[in-house]
Amino acid sequence: MPILEVAGLCTYLGTPRGAVKAVDGIDFTVEEGRIRALVGESGSGKSMTALSIMQLLPEPAGYIERGKILFQGRDLLDLTWSDMRTIRGSQMAMIFQEPMTSLNPVYTIGNQVREAALVHGKSRAEAAELAGELLAKVGIEDPTLTLRQYPHQLSGGMRQRVMIAMALANRPKLLIADEPTTALDVTVQAQILSIIRDMQKEFGMAVLLITHDLGVVAEMADDVSVMYSGQIVEDSSVGELFKNPKHPYTQDLLQSLPGRQHRGKDLAVIAGTVPDPTNWPVGCRYANRCSRVFEPCALIQPTSISLGGKASVRCHLYDSKPAAAEADK
Repeated sequence: MPILEVAGLCTYLGTPRGAVKAVDGIDFTVEEGRIRALVGESGSGKSMTALSIMQLLPEPAGYIERGKILFQGRDLLDLTWSDMRTIRGSQMAMIFQEPMTSLNPVYTIGNQVREAALVHGKSRAEAAELAGELLAKVGIEDPTLTLRQYPHQLSGGMRQRVMIAMALANRPKLLIADEPTTALDVTVQAQILSIIRDMQKEFGMAVLLITHDLGVVAEMADDVSVMYSGQIVEDSSVGELFKNPKHPYTQDLLQSLPGRQHRGKDLAVIAGTVPDPTNWPVGCRYANRCSRVFEPCALIQPTSISLGGKASVRCHLYDSKPAAAEADK
């Protein structure tokens, strides 16, 4: 059984212009001990998916219209707020994009790390000991000093290490990392990713890694779901995705990456913009940007098609054998 199974999830945001269908019928699983990346450009619905799983949608605008979020076989959407609060932070935890907005500026780092342990049953002595151990584990050289400091006294990389320590305080079975290296320089990014990978192996956690960086996906993930306009357009193992991407959007993303083969040439760009989420087109949502568009694309919304094993793609190119042959050209 997957530790997390998301089925038919639709998360909307109420606005004066109508419902923004930020997440519009997605399905994916996260297996025990594996890292699944959720990748796509800004506005594709990745962060809203994470907030839906954690039941931390912005109020009062955000709401889950329908779907299931099964965590260890239990549908989180059926739980009371109190039950969800017990699970959140103990069995599943989240690292947010910008730690400065997640850490409380008027409390010391020690207070905040200890609270993460205290709220889930640790004694004060246990929480105090654990706080120092966790900071050391995530690579903070002087945990004693850091425990006395406030968030504004730390660098961005140090604050993100503190967030990881707080997330791991109760050894969760699932860690959700939402763009954990945003706004960090390349060296610090590599260190943060290394910490997450090491902790995942040590604790045997499952990880849902949300990113727009395909380099991070290649380095970190076992499985990958590619999101576009609130839908998952391709599911694959990481090796297969980079070796043989199926969906035109995935192909275009990979073509836009800098590399030796592009030296001296202009990088490929994806023309056009993402459709309006309050009024999705009736057909394929990538049709207005796709170089392989053909007649059905503008008229019929494609469904997810299994390609064998765990791989699937949402594209009319794979609707039939002739179309599939055309897709492989």
